[in-house]
Amino acid sequence: MQHSSDFKPHADAIARVFQVAFGASEGAEEGALIGKLARDMLSDTPDAELHVFTTWDDRTLAGAIIFSRLHVPNDRRSVFLLAPVAVAPDQQGKGVGQSLLRYGLSEMRRAGADVAVTYGDPAYYGKVGFQCVTTETVPAPRPLQMPEGWLAQSLTDAPLDPFKGPAQCVPAIDDAAYW
Repeated sequence: MQHSSDFKPHADAIARVFQVAFGASEGAEEGALIGKLARDMLSDTPDAELHVFTTWDDRTLAGAIIFSRLHVPNDRRSVFLLAPVAVAPDQQGKGVGQSLLRYGLSEMRRAGADVAVTYGDPAYYGKVGFQCVTTETVPAPRPLQMPEGWLAQSLTDAPLDPFKGPAQCVPAIDDAAYW
């Protein structure tokens, strides 16, 4: 497996892996929704607000993760939202996702991000350092359907102190359907 941050030439394949992975686990409608989210994020989000990491098995895309800026205007920390995350169905259960997450988080540290936030399964994301947080500590940009899945981690030596003020995500993911 080889990790990469060069995503622009592979945008269609990345959107497809999200659609296939979510379609296989959540149904065709959810696959289409998350595939569209990935396409929108890759095409509409400014480069400075987006980091995309992929993993490849030879020349086949095995997985992809997207970090987008989470704006917290009254807080000086650099915060990124990890969402969505996908591993091709035939690559699941092989450690591909965990390896890709570790790589992505390491690259985000190197890029100067202070905090990573995600919305998902605490057991899965806990393996790479995410911890459950409340919306009082880390405000969510939208009401959460499953607040127990709101997770964050400091990417520096600093503790994860409460954020100062509201949070706003990039436009592509600013839709109640994703929250």
